[in-house]
Amino acid sequence: MARKRNSITLRRRLRIAVRLLLLLVFADLCYLQFRTLSRFSPTVPPCDDSSRRAPVDDLVGRLRASVTFLPLRDTRKRAGEWFISALNDSSEPEGEAKNLVLPSAASSGRVLCVHAPPRSDAAYALAWRDALPRGAALRPGLTFVSEMSYDYRNLWHGLSALVPFASWHARSGCRAVPVRWALFLHGAAVRTGTSGWLASLAEAATGAEMSVETFPDAADGPACFEEAVVFRRQMEGLSRARLLGAFDFLRCKARARCGVAGAASGAGPPALRVTLLFRTGARAFRDEAAVARVFEAECARVAGCAVTAARSDNLTFCDQVRLLSATDVLITPHGAQLTNLLFMDRNSSVMEFYPLGWRQRAGGGQFVYRWMADRAGMRHEGSWWDPHGEPCPGSPDILSCYKNRQIGHDEAYFARWAARVFAAAKERKTRRGGEAFEKERQPEVADCGCS
Repeated sequence: MARKRNSITLRRRLRIAVRLLLLLVFADLCYLQFRTLSRFSPTVPPCDDSSRRAPVDDLVGRLRASVTFLPLRDTRKRAGEWFISALNDSSEPEGEAKNLVLPSAASSGRVLCVHAPPRSDAAYALAWRDALPRGAALRPGLTFVSEMSYDYRNLWHGLSALVPFASWHARSGCRAVPVRWALFLHGAAVRTGTSGWLASLAEAATGAEMSVETFPDAADGPACFEEAVVFRRQMEGLSRARLLGAFDFLRCKARARCGVAGAASGAGPPALRVTLLFRTGARAFRDEAAVARVFEAECARVAGCAVTAARSDNLTFCDQVRLLSATDVLITPHGAQLTNLLFMDRNSSVMEFYPLGWRQRAGGGQFVYRWMADRAGMRHEGSWWDPHGEPCPGSPDILSCYKNRQIGHDEAYFARWAARVFAAAKERKTRRGGEAFEKERQPEVADCGCS
């Protein structure tokens, strides 16, 4: 029995030894195969990626070369569509002014590049940030881009360009702060900037200095904008509610900047505040003292009414904000100073005056402040056109002759007009007195709706 058990144990050990030998032979064969493959395979230095970089550099070069510049003003398109005509603008959300945001899905992630040499038509292109046109300079941060057919230094037209940006900026929670403004007029770059009044208002609204892009010289490459918001139709597309909201936002921000936010609040309805805002030179009243006497006399008939006379050409931006924030009825000739009605409380009143010729020949443009008053929530109480004026011998156009002449007065008409407007304004304020009046006033909060 012992011999039999020993024989079984020996055979078992032999089988285990054979298996181990087979495993050892297999491992040796695998090792030899690995060495053979390694010897005949190409060796790539671990830190040298030049072979992989070359195709990428070639692709980037091809993308740079494929960037195509198009005329910024496409004459085949109608007004409002000729600027950056390759892309469609949109109102998002509904009721917002039509705009383009770049880069976006519409631009396939590409940024806006503009080549605008002096005394030359500007051109634009869309390019990927990693493959900008040769010689291009990338402008970091957000750029507000505007195109219009009028003068940015004109207060009314400049405000028309600012309002859609203000609405868009407020809707972003005031987090989207522009680093620069790129302004275009008829497709050409505007390098001279805007009026000081508009710059002050833009800075109050955004909390940042209004820096206007001057663009490189002709010898330099284009300017590319890391982010851009483009408005090419001014206020087109803004709903009534958003227009009112944009004007409320600008009013609130201007008052906060000038330290007058909430200054007019108090118990009960305040006195009726009338402001005579005079002009110097073109479209000034011929006899300011006589005009002032008429309105002061009618104001004296209304309890709590007071008249303030001021001249627009010697007031700073904040002087104008303070003055109009404390105005319920504004009396002034047609002109840029009327843009300050923006700073009045909603439901305030405006009375406007023109020289001879405007009613006959000025067309719809003479009503811009009537439109503005409506958009800002004010009451335009009508206009008076001077029916008298010295003849213009040899002048074929009555407007060019009379456009900037001084304005006369009609004491009886002015008195009746003022009595009606003052009484209605006083009645509204009395009816809204106390708590109701404060509820209707422009909300004066620190963030002005930047939520």
